[in-house]
Amino acid sequence: MSARDNILAKLHAAPRSAPVEPDVAAYFERFGPRWNEVDALRHWAAMMRSVKTDIVWCHAADWPQRLAEQVKARPIRSLLLAPHTAHGALAHAALEHNPLLQLKTFDRVVDEWKDELFNDTDAAFTAVRCGIAATGTLVLWPDADEPRTMSLVPPTHFALFDTRTLRADFHTAMTREAWPNGMPTNALLVSGPSKTADIQLTLAYGAHGPRDLVVLAVLPPHLSAAQLEDAA
Repeated sequence: MSARDNILAKLHAAPRSAPVEPDVAAYFERFGPRWNEVDALRHWAAMMRSVKTDIVWCHAADWPQRLAEQVKARPIRSLLLAPHTAHGALAHAALEHNPLLQLKTFDRVVDEWKDELFNDTDAAFTAVRCGIAATGTLVLWPDADEPRTMSLVPPTHFALFDTRTLRADFHTAMTREAWPNGMPTNALLVSGPSKTADIQLTLAYGAHGPRDLVVLAVLPPHLSAAQLEDAA
C-alpha cells in the first residue's frame, strides 16, 4: 500500500460524528439587546439618521397629512404609489389635491415605460414590513402591488413604517415575521439612502438607488415624538 493509500485508509476509518448545529435562538436570547420600547426606537432612529435618513414621527391619524407636507417641502413633481393598497389609497387621497404633483401607478411592465420611470419619476411611496433596531434598518417586502423597482429607481423613497413592528435584531425579525413561510423574490434590508464610495473613499449618495430616504414612522397612541427626541 502506498503512503497515499495508507493516509486515505486511515481517514476513511476514522470515527465520524454528526456536525452540531449552533443554537442561534439561545445565543440571541443570551446576548441580544435588551431595550425597552422607547430606547429601541431611539437607537433605531439614531442609526438611520447617522446615514442621512429623515425620520418623521407621526401617528395613524396624521401620517397622510405628514406625507403631503414632506412632498410639498421637496422639489417633487411626480410620485409613484399603489392606490389599490390600503396605505396607498390613504396616501393618494392626501396627495391628489396637490396641483403640482402627478401621481403614478405601477400598472405596466417596466419595458413599456422605462424612460418615464427612470427619467421622469421623482419619488415613490411604499410600506415597510418591519424594522430592526440594532442596525437601524427597514425590511421591505416587495410584492405584485409594490415591486422592488418602486423602492429602487425614483430618487426619493417615502417609506411607511409601523413602529410596533420594530424588532430588536435580525434573528428576531426573521422569527417573529415568520420569513420561511413565504419569502419574496427580494427581501430587502434598507439602512439608509443608497450610497457608495470610490477608490478615494469619497462617499456619494444615490449611485445605486434613492439618494433620499424619508421614513414616516407611525407611533402607537401611547408614544409621542417628544418622548423619542429627548435623547435621540
